Amino acid sequence: MQADLVLRNARVSRQPHPIDIAIRAGRIVDMRPQIRCDAVEEEDLDGKFAFSGFVDSHIHLDKACILERCSICAGTLEEAVRETAKAKAGFSEEDVHDRASAIVRQAIVHGTNRMRTFVEIDPRAGMRSFEAIKRVRERFAFAIDIQICAFAQEGLTQEPETEAMLDEALATGADMIGGCPYTDPRPEEHIRRIFALAKKHDVDVDFHLDFSLDPAKTDLPAVVEATRANGYGGRVVIGHVTNLSTLNPADRSAIGREIATAGIALTVLPATDLFLMGRNHLSNAPRGIAPAHLLLADGVEAAIATNNVLNPFTPFGDASLVRMANLYANVMQLSRDKDIDQVFEMVGKRAAAIMRAEHGLSVGGAADIVVLDAVDQRSAIRTVASPLAGWKAGRKTFVRPRAHILEHGGLAGR
Repeated sequence: MQADLVLRNARVSRQPHPIDIAIRAGRIVDMRPQIRCDAVEEEDLDGKFAFSGFVDSHIHLDKACILERCSICAGTLEEAVRETAKAKAGFSEEDVHDRASAIVRQAIVHGTNRMRTFVEIDPRAGMRSFEAIKRVRERFAFAIDIQICAFAQEGLTQEPETEAMLDEALATGADMIGGCPYTDPRPEEHIRRIFALAKKHDVDVDFHLDFSLDPAKTDLPAVVEATRANGYGGRVVIGHVTNLSTLNPADRSAIGREIATAGIALTVLPATDLFLMGRNHLSNAPRGIAPAHLLLADGVEAAIATNNVLNPFTPFGDASLVRMANLYANVMQLSRDKDIDQVFEMVGKRAAAIMRAEHGLSVGGAADIVVLDAVDQRSAIRTVASPLAGWKAGRKTFVRPRAHILEHGGLAGR
């Protein structure tokens, strides 16, 4: 056998001992211990953990890194929407391109090689952000697959121009459509129109939904009904749904089963949900994060994602999904191996399933590989393990050498 590259001594899921991975023409052609073949190049991974890479199923590249342009006083969702709306009116295509590129570079070196980004399209943003993100998608295609979701952040029914602009975006390069019923004065009509555009262009749908702690304030039933009426099971994702965090287990599980039966997936955004929720609680503030790991047991496909970085929605972040997964595990007080495995899946193969993307190391599969400074997925989450290197279709895309302490004789401990 001939190979372009052999990665030796890699630890992978469900294998008790290190194996070798042989790659040819961008695909994995063999996975087993001590492969013997003619290889153009070999690299020893020294027993580090290799997997298909992190998958960020919900991020906003267009409005990242705008903290200095906004004010954060109340720290509420309403303020974040208002401040971002004011800022984006001044976005230029080059501005969005440069800020988004900086975040994509961070994501790549943090081991992410698949991403779904929302792009706000409305009379304030125009098509500038959309054109910029299309350029970013093309520029970094060597290292990361980016899906673009044309997004109506500030409503739809009150601005007919937005609907026409979304239609244009879907005809000129957007991969899917996103809605935000809670910002629209007519949420059910908003949902209906988003589905109509989705069906017209045969694309999937991703809603920001029920972003509050009031279980009685919900647009979820309308989304479930529209998903069924349009035959869109398996093609709809809902993000946030923070009011699920307030329900007792029986009620939450019943809703989970309904979501699963309808074929709707869920993405939770820990950093944003923690920052914005519970602001009116002076003590014992709720976490406000939907318990995705519990909803998995009800059949819901779920993921953990970044959402916003350095803006009024989330004034922190570095596009690291292993850090986000660790944050979720901490907040949800998880410790069992099974739970940690599920958390890892929610920034990997489950997130890929939501995006309907290929994921997993297997013979015949894509040679999309990330190596972490860990021995397995559990230690990766528990220690927030650093990515060391990555390959996309068998070509190396980044390297981050391990840190070394420089000891100087007996002075090291002084």
